Amino acid sequence: MQSLDSLLQKCTSLSRIKQLQAHLLVTGQFQSTNARTRLVELCAISPSGDLSFATRVFHRIHLPSTNDFNAILRGIAQSPEPAGAVSWYRAMLRGSRRVDALSCSFALKACARALAISEAMQLHSQVVRFGFCADVLLRTTLLDVYAKGGDLDSAEKVFDEMPVRDIASWNALISGLAQGHRPTEAISLYKRMKEEGLKPNEVTVIGALSACSQLGATREGGRVHDYITEEKLDQNVQVCNVVIDMYAKCGFVDKAYEVFDGMRSRKCLVTWNTMIMAFAMQGDGYKAIELFKQMGQAGVEPDAVSFLAALCACNHAGLVEEGVRLFDSMKECGVVPNVKHYGTVVDLLGRAGRIKEAYDIITSMPMMPDVVFWQSLLGACKTYGNVEMAEIASRHLLEMGSNGCGDFVLLSNIYAARARWDDVGRVREAMKNRDIKKVPGFSYIEVDGKIHKFNNGDQGHESWQEIYRKLEEIRFKITEHGYVAGTDFVLHDIGDEEKENAICYHSEKLAVAFGLISTAERTPIQVIKNLRICGDCHAVIKLISKIYNREIIVRDRTRFHRFREGSCSCRDYW
Repeated sequence: MQSLDSLLQKCTSLSRIKQLQAHLLVTGQFQSTNARTRLVELCAISPSGDLSFATRVFHRIHLPSTNDFNAILRGIAQSPEPAGAVSWYRAMLRGSRRVDALSCSFALKACARALAISEAMQLHSQVVRFGFCADVLLRTTLLDVYAKGGDLDSAEKVFDEMPVRDIASWNALISGLAQGHRPTEAISLYKRMKEEGLKPNEVTVIGALSACSQLGATREGGRVHDYITEEKLDQNVQVCNVVIDMYAKCGFVDKAYEVFDGMRSRKCLVTWNTMIMAFAMQGDGYKAIELFKQMGQAGVEPDAVSFLAALCACNHAGLVEEGVRLFDSMKECGVVPNVKHYGTVVDLLGRAGRIKEAYDIITSMPMMPDVVFWQSLLGACKTYGNVEMAEIASRHLLEMGSNGCGDFVLLSNIYAARARWDDVGRVREAMKNRDIKKVPGFSYIEVDGKIHKFNNGDQGHESWQEIYRKLEEIRFKITEHGYVAGTDFVLHDIGDEEKENAICYHSEKLAVAFGLISTAERTPIQVIKNLRICGDCHAVIKLISKIYNREIIVRDRTRFHRFREGSCSCRDYW
């Protein structure tokens, strides 16, 4: 065995592994269970091995053991095609060798990588039948596959049934909930973990910060950051990157930059890209471009993501010429523009009113345009009232099978702005025939660590009557400051009074009003909206920030709006 160990350590290439196999065959040791298993395992999972050769070696074994099967199973599970491990596992069941907990674990890991939930459920039943439920590692793997596959209810059930939970069990569920768009539950589980005396590690805080980012939960995110600093987890560059991203997505780009500037670990390419995108989302194009230049000066070569972040910054800040120059310089830096780069430039030109140039890029670029290109063009046509080009974009969207309600609503709004009500009716009829419904708007706001959700016209909140009274007060005060309702943002051919009522109770207005009645004076108010903020809400919140002396941060589907003293960080360009 000592001789075998020595030979195994020397197998640093496939040719050496083949020499060892020949040695075992010549000396008659190949059929020795332990020797051959270690050879198969070395060949199947080591960097110097070869999985296909490992399977050929396996098929020369007269009576393969469970360990022999497991060696191949493990290799397939971590290969580029993990789904094949399920077939291998089934072959084990059909054969004379009994599967063990490791067999199930490797098969489940393959299911997690292949997102094979149906197969994982079958394996789960076998884990129970074979009596392997007491194996904590196996249960953790089972939890992980459900969480990664999006079956969070099953993941929670496995978690709740575990008599002993290690940190990998906790981390799998927190990450799964965060990635499965159940951030409130992820944060609650993170708190519960700490209450039960477990110390979160790097994986835990990354999952918790991701959940905070989704909700804009700055206070909770700040607490996680404090823990990271106390435990010196900020020496991990990936953790720092996620902290930067959390503050940026919560609207606090200054705090994000503080973390970026004060990093104890070495900044990687992702760090620079995250910070550039943070400035881009805030509409601070000049800082984003300056940081992009600093990255090059620091010896970090920009990649496709770097250029995309910088282009987004130009787009949000209206830096048209800078954006075009940046796009043209990509090939000089050895970066081939992809569909996202072209899409951003199209949007940049369209938002600046250069609709014909945007159209020319769409029709001449080296790849087929997807629906996003025509949607961007349609949005630009809405802003500038270009009906003819809007109809071209809509025709392409229909030909591509797009059924997004936003496409129809934009075209309807373009017609409505021209009082072409027959065309509005035609579009609405098409929406009805295709069973397309407008995506309902909703907004989140965090108050005292609790997340409150509002829908358009919501009367389900416990404080809804007080909120509505506050909105009436707001309407009275902003009217004194010259506000006139932007009723052209309403699709329907209805009276002006009905239109004004329709826009008065948008979800972001409800959330801001709740923030005013629920927080101390001068406290910043943060709101997250699932759709793009409408022009009327934008105008109203600008006035609220001035009248009530509040900083209001609204993160909509595409960017941040920071309202201060009657103006917005976007400079009314969004």
